[in-house]
Amino acid sequence: MGASVRIRILGIGMGLQHITPEVAAALRTADYVLAAEKSDDDRLLALRREIVDAHPGPDGPLEIVAVPDPSRDRSDGLTADGYRAAVADWHDARAARYADLLRRRGGTAIFLVWGDPSLYDSTIRIVEKVRALGVDVEFDVLPGISAPQLLAARHRIVLHEVGRPVHVTTGRRLQEAVSAGLDNIVAMLNPAPDRLDFTGLQDWTIWWGANLGAPGEQLITGRVGDVLPAIADARVVAEARDGWVMDLFLVRKT
Repeated sequence: MGASVRIRILGIGMGLQHITPEVAAALRTADYVLAAEKSDDDRLLALRREIVDAHPGPDGPLEIVAVPDPSRDRSDGLTADGYRAAVADWHDARAARYADLLRRRGGTAIFLVWGDPSLYDSTIRIVEKVRALGVDVEFDVLPGISAPQLLAARHRIVLHEVGRPVHVTTGRRLQEAVSAGLDNIVAMLNPAPDRLDFTGLQDWTIWWGANLGAPGEQLITGRVGDVLPAIADARVVAEARDGWVMDLFLVRKT
């Protein structure tokens, strides 16, 4: 099985301004950072480098070991089962690449997770897959500021009404939540608005945000039927400014 490897999974919110003292301390004690590299000009990888450089250890900033990210089937027409299978294959391929590197490098490795590792992030699952591949892994998790927290703060709202629940799902499953009678929904991992199904929600209120905490941050709120075109335009602006786009929204029946 080889020498034991320690992995620290650190939530980093949306960057430098969200690094907690606990996460900063962890960055000063590890051996290197493992990060997926999605392209030759991966701006999210560049942001990770900024975080590492801002919190050097006694020997300087940690080395970032970039691992080319496996491709994933992102076909528009995937069924729910097809989507789950595509993601599972992607995670398996990631785990195999990380396992190979961890066997060779050993030591203490860090994964820097956007937002919080507990919410719509699969780093914990992938580390468990690395362990299943025979790497002797010990790991811990430090929390970060999540995207729904930022969304609520930016819009100066509470995510739920008094004594009421909030349902967190993906844009792909929005109509499934509506059909179940849910009427206060946070949707993450969203494609462009023209690929989301807002049927029956035109009179609901939406609080939307993209690239929260980044220079290209965009915020829009209003009646769904009125603001969808503006959301589409703002999403393009965010991606052009930052080189990437991550958005989410709260929709509520009013």
